[in-house]
Amino acid sequence: MNLDFTFFFDSIMLGVGLAMDAFSVSLANGLNEPKMKTGKMCGISGVFALFQFGMPMIGWICVSSFAQHFASFGKFIPIIAFVLLSYIGGKMLYEGIRNKNDSEEGAVGFKALLVQGVATSIDALSVGFTVSDYNLPEALLACLLIGVVTFFICLAGLFIGKKAGTKLAGKAGILGGVILIFIGLKILITG
Repeated sequence: MNLDFTFFFDSIMLGVGLAMDAFSVSLANGLNEPKMKTGKMCGISGVFALFQFGMPMIGWICVSSFAQHFASFGKFIPIIAFVLLSYIGGKMLYEGIRNKNDSEEGAVGFKALLVQGVATSIDALSVGFTVSDYNLPEALLACLLIGVVTFFICLAGLFIGKKAGTKLAGKAGILGGVILIFIGLKILITG
């Protein structure tokens, strides 16, 4: 395994970029339920973290399985990753600038939380392309780092949402979009 600074930095930055949608939703959830208990806040953050861990792993499994059978596909992975991350990042930028907020009103229930988890992590499937050259332990560690980062970002979002509302939601989407686009560029250039 090649666990150098770049590996950890890239994984953490992917986590930050991917967690911004979940952060925005966490802000809204905190605003809509200002008396939310710490246990529930940890549970909500845990669900977002689980989805942000699981989706890249699913993407890695799909890409790894596909790439094993079609080795020539490997040279296109940086281009695909760049296109996907740029699209997702661009969409986040657009929504952040326009200040779209599709959060649900009131206390978040388990079904709504699962829907939010899927909706905020579906873009993380594309991270399977970005970590496709990792072996299984490296992919697991990268996805675990993404999940841990997401947990703490969402927990912070819930706390901030309880205190300050959703004013930062649009800025979080912009930051996440910029980070994803830069990671996509890095992959394309170094790929």
